[in-house]
Amino acid sequence: MAIDFYAVLAVAKTATDDQIRQRFRQLARERHPDRFTGEEKQAAELKFQEITQAFNVLSDPELRRQHDMALERRQEVPSDPKVVARVYLQRGVRAYKEKNLVEAADNFDRATNADPSSAQAWYNLALTCSQNSHNPTWLARAAAAIDRACELEPMNPGYWKVAGRILALCGHAERAVAAYRKAIDWGEDDPAIHRALEDLSRSQRRGPFGKPN
Repeated sequence: MAIDFYAVLAVAKTATDDQIRQRFRQLARERHPDRFTGEEKQAAELKFQEITQAFNVLSDPELRRQHDMALERRQEVPSDPKVVARVYLQRGVRAYKEKNLVEAADNFDRATNADPSSAQAWYNLALTCSQNSHNPTWLARAAAAIDRACELEPMNPGYWKVAGRILALCGHAERAVAAYRKAIDWGEDDPAIHRALEDLSRSQRRGPFGKPN
């Protein structure tokens, strides 16, 4: 489902350019990540990305026109959970291809809520969240999602390969090794996985400051 950027900025659909600009500046000051610490800072970072995206769209005449048309075309989501999940999956994939990670993650999250048994939805959520690897909250979310995808489809080597990468990013070296080995067990021999295992092995042998143990 298309995000209503007017709702994000809390402005009317008839708002002028100046009103949109003033509202964005107000929200940017209130929600700037530098004003927060800890978990609140992480939440503020996501909100700041969202309001910035909203402003970028609504301040551009052509993008705003397209956004208005998308809102007009928005249809009610079907009631069948699996159909709902597929709708959100399609929207998430489209947003991911457009590099809109916030919208993609939101749609994949909606897909998992609609159909918790959809391994594909969990996998896509994990893949999207892992792109924001500098954010601990998103990375933890990615790890939880890929765990669920692998649990639902334990014989899918692609899922295990992504699990290995995400777990390594999280610093869970032993779990990452186990995931990569399952990817090899269930799939074909993959040179990329062997390289990843070698990198993990080297990092585990290093002591403090990168020196060998």
